[in-house]
Amino acid sequence: MLRSKSLLVLARTLKQGIEGTGVSPVCQVLPGSVVEAHSVHTSAAAISTDAQKAGKSRSWLKRGGLAALGAASAAGFGAYALAEEESEHGLHAPDYPWNHEGYFSSYDHASIRRGHQVYQQVCAACHSVQQIHFRNLVGVAYTEDEVKEMAGEIEVTDGPNEEGEDYERPGRLADPLPRPYRNEEAARYANGGAYPPDLSLITKARHNGANYVFALLLGYREPPAGVHIREGLYYNPYFPGGAIAMPKMLADEGTEYDDGTVATEAQQAKDVTAFLSWAAEPEHDDRKLMGVKWIFVLSLVFLTAAYYKRWKWAPIKSRRVVVDALN
Repeated sequence: MLRSKSLLVLARTLKQGIEGTGVSPVCQVLPGSVVEAHSVHTSAAAISTDAQKAGKSRSWLKRGGLAALGAASAAGFGAYALAEEESEHGLHAPDYPWNHEGYFSSYDHASIRRGHQVYQQVCAACHSVQQIHFRNLVGVAYTEDEVKEMAGEIEVTDGPNEEGEDYERPGRLADPLPRPYRNEEAARYANGGAYPPDLSLITKARHNGANYVFALLLGYREPPAGVHIREGLYYNPYFPGGAIAMPKMLADEGTEYDDGTVATEAQQAKDVTAFLSWAAEPEHDDRKLMGVKWIFVLSLVFLTAAYYKRWKWAPIKSRRVVVDALN
């Protein structure tokens, strides 16, 4: 009976809370029931603490789930955006260590010569390099006599003559490299509507320049599952859209090098890329050489100016000024 009354008093106390001075009415419980009341109070506090911990745990789980969902969404969106970019602009080409990329590096002129041979034997059937003349090859890839002989092998339409008519003559150093087609319409008609671009500035006109050209020439492969390429086009992931009208043109031993270099597919791609890089910047080596000369001269000017400044100002800055206040 006493135990039941004690529990009743404890329940009322927990319901009403602490009032007045903050002393809990639990103290009014009879001495025999103090231990049991304290035990029940401790159990209630423990249950309340467990409930708070469970609530915090659920809150953290909710936050963690939202964070994971956000990360997954961001990753999915990023992958989708990357796929869209590759589909529109083509696969990003790797970076290759070209000989002419350094601040004080020049072109590999032996590679330029071989690249011109690849262009002549493979690329010139469809593509032109209108900005390059025969005279530009002198001292870069060939001697003057070699270039004159090369130019003399073609026939150039010139005129008018004394009778006002055009005539054919042998090529000269001042003539540009010959074009495969007379105009754009003839080029499109011969290539099923596709226009082979002029390659004079191709490494400047395309993002990632030489890396793009090299990767494109070696990037032909079978289309992956689910990708359909219509007839007349070829799959190349480095080309924007993935479908290119130019078939794969390079093959092992597809070019005869006059220096005995083994003409592998990769070697031909490297050499023709070096030739096209030079065609876009034929002044590249002269510009870097002039820059080195200017850096040397300006260094001498700077050292001379620094020495003159110290020589001129050292006596002034090091002298001692004494003021005689008494006189």
